[in-house]
Amino acid sequence: MAPKSSRYACTSLLLTQSQSLRIVLDERSVFYSRLLVLKGSTVLGWGRKWSGQRAAALAKQHGQSFQLVEDGFLCSEGRGDAAFSLVFDSCGIYYDATTPSGFENITIEDFTDVHCARAQRIIRLWRSERLSKYNAARDVFDAPPNPYVLVCDQTFGDASISYGLASPESFTRMLDAALAEYPNHTIILKTHPDVVTRGKKGHFDIAALASNDCVQIVSDPIHPSKLIEHADAVYTVTSQMGFEALIWGKRVRCFGMPFYGGWGLTEDELPTPDRRKHVSLEQLVHAALVKYPRYIDPVTMQRCEPEVTFQHVGLQRRKRQEFFERITAIGFSHWKRPFITSFLQGSDVTFVKSLGGTSQAAQPQTIAVWGSAKLPESSDSSTILRIEDGFLRSSGLGADLVRPLSLVIDDLGIYYDATRPSRLEHILQSQRLDATATDRARALRERLVALDLTKYNLGKQSWSRPKTSQPVLLVVGQVETDASIRLGSPEVQSNIELLRRVRQENPSAYIVYKPHPDVLAGLRKRGIGEDESSKIADEIINQSVALSGLLAQIDEVHTITSLLGFEALLRGAQVVCHGLPFYAGWGLTKDRVACERRSRSLSLNELVHGALIAYPRYFNYERNCFVEAEQAVDQLAAISETGPQTRSWWRKILRRGIITWLKLTGRTR
Repeated sequence: MAPKSSRYACTSLLLTQSQSLRIVLDERSVFYSRLLVLKGSTVLGWGRKWSGQRAAALAKQHGQSFQLVEDGFLCSEGRGDAAFSLVFDSCGIYYDATTPSGFENITIEDFTDVHCARAQRIIRLWRSERLSKYNAARDVFDAPPNPYVLVCDQTFGDASISYGLASPESFTRMLDAALAEYPNHTIILKTHPDVVTRGKKGHFDIAALASNDCVQIVSDPIHPSKLIEHADAVYTVTSQMGFEALIWGKRVRCFGMPFYGGWGLTEDELPTPDRRKHVSLEQLVHAALVKYPRYIDPVTMQRCEPEVTFQHVGLQRRKRQEFFERITAIGFSHWKRPFITSFLQGSDVTFVKSLGGTSQAAQPQTIAVWGSAKLPESSDSSTILRIEDGFLRSSGLGADLVRPLSLVIDDLGIYYDATRPSRLEHILQSQRLDATATDRARALRERLVALDLTKYNLGKQSWSRPKTSQPVLLVVGQVETDASIRLGSPEVQSNIELLRRVRQENPSAYIVYKPHPDVLAGLRKRGIGEDESSKIADEIINQSVALSGLLAQIDEVHTITSLLGFEALLRGAQVVCHGLPFYAGWGLTKDRVACERRSRSLSLNELVHGALIAYPRYFNYERNCFVEAEQAVDQLAAISETGPQTRSWWRKILRRGIITWLKLTGRTR
């Protein structure tokens, strides 16, 4: 079959190669040059750059249509990253006030109550996620003690200035007006980030202004949301920060004619074009953020609604700012370091074997370690982050060097250490969920059960309940050297002890014993005396079975601290805890060990929200971004369809080397 001819021809080679453009058009465009015949029915070019001018001229010459393309008002995470939104204008372009634009036409279209309600939700979302055009920078601005107004510089020669009916002199008038109108305020002058990071020129003599006590210059590449939020007014020429200030409900003074000027929402120094009339903020926001741009879901790489993109960018911002900018990671094996770096994205991570002779003055502000690893005494003044696998980890074993899709990063303790509080315990003890959060947890739980997803997703074999009138009990084996037993079970310390206790308490029951997957795979040793399990249990499961089928046929699950107990709760099974795992002590399990810190009774959905939504981080390696729990479940389901991931030949060699090293050094992890 002959390839489908493109409807679009680009006058810019870079635009032709843009993945973002291909996604929003749902087809590849072709490149036009003078040496080629013009193909396609619509010619595309960048805004008012040469390629945009060329596109409009070609369209007129050949009787075709044209569209000018620009980045949307929420463009991306960082400058230079692929755009998450693009605008298309077949009339002009939004920043060109010298001529009508498609944006102006959209803004004055019929505006309904439904549109208004959506725009109000968009405004709340923009503010709650603290969004801007570019979103990689941190919120590191500390507001001065005195009230202030914000003055926005722009890069010299920016097209939006001249096409916005302004000039370099407009910036001088803007600063003079701010000083005159707010004599008792601090004037914060925000330089454009490209002035610092790309060596471009701004409009102010920074050295001369440094001696002015009324002016505070902010030149660091910081996110503008806090700057805007705490300002009493915002002064712009044509900067998009003026539009963002309107979203934050601020007074905005314009010394050019930007796309958001002239609609009755700003105080404009220039005459308003007759084309523009008064509109509400909701009407302007709906035009600029809903109707005018086209958006991309950064995870699926498909077209989407703006809310999807906004929530994604908000998630990246929250996760990347959760910890300090610099983290020292101690004692991590080389194979873990790449994914640890991914999960700590937003922080600069330095890996060291140990702190060694680090002086108190050079003590890291934040230290990361794996699990319950011991810390050097000199780390008392540092914030400690303990990292472990999440509860929806992978399709394949961590001990088999399969990288995780989720990790937990705990700044209080770690979830399996019941001897002290953890961040998860704090979440479960203090969270108060609304109906939306509860429904989200319920839907996630039901989806996990329907897809039969677990931590490792190993089992596909079926299991049949024996023909017996006695209760059938499942006893769950663990790796006995695991820290969760040492730190979470003061009474029962081994699998054989657990089996003996269950048999003693249930002499006539049919007991099924399931060894840990790492033991079955030969990656961990059997526990002490575990070879005697066949003399106590009626049946031993020595294969990877599907949990849904197994747990549906069991009357009761007995565990020390195994995660399988949590997975059993998700599937409605009765669970008896002989230790104190994170899911015990909340009124959902039969507990043999009490924890006074856990004083609440939780619903199953509250437990799910804390353990699977609030506590972990999920990461998509292909897209290099954080994702929500639901997106991770979709990814995990797709991966597990092909069966558990296993070691390649080099992983097998590496694993043998690790096991040998552990034996020689007497370590277990």
